[in-house]
Amino acid sequence: MAKVYTRTGDKGQTSLFTNERVSKGSLRVEAYGTVDEADCVLGQARAFAVHDNVKGTIFKLQKELWLLMADVASKGKEPNITPEHVTNLEQLIDQYTEELAPLDHFLVPGDTQSESFLDMARTVVRRAERCMWRLSEVEDVHEVDIRYLNRLSDLCFTLARYEAEVK
Repeated sequence: MAKVYTRTGDKGQTSLFTNERVSKGSLRVEAYGTVDEADCVLGQARAFAVHDNVKGTIFKLQKELWLLMADVASKGKEPNITPEHVTNLEQLIDQYTEELAPLDHFLVPGDTQSESFLDMARTVVRRAERCMWRLSEVEDVHEVDIRYLNRLSDLCFTLARYEAEVK
């Protein structure tokens, strides 16, 4: 039986996918850890989503976040996230927005469980984006990954509205 624990991180170091050892407090680890957190909150939103299309969209996003985490946890590799991923997010935003009333007021999270989890996911994704910007100031990051996070937060907002408004 394989053990979950390895004891290799007991002194504050972890391995990237590309085998470099880095501090667990590094900006890179903070960035992909925050993306991981967003994935978990999206899972909560999916568990409570009332619309099957939203559940399917969230599941697809969760799979893409694993690609994004691999990008952030690697150095010197071509990105898994592509401009097409960003374009697909924009198309999803447009598709869901078509079914929503024009937004003319600020929204207060909490109308439904899934909407509130999607709002939480939006804020965690925004934090992940900020982590990536800080990382980009000291290390190379893929610009497409940052754009992906920016659009993902917009999609989370749109999905939250959809869950709260569409009956």
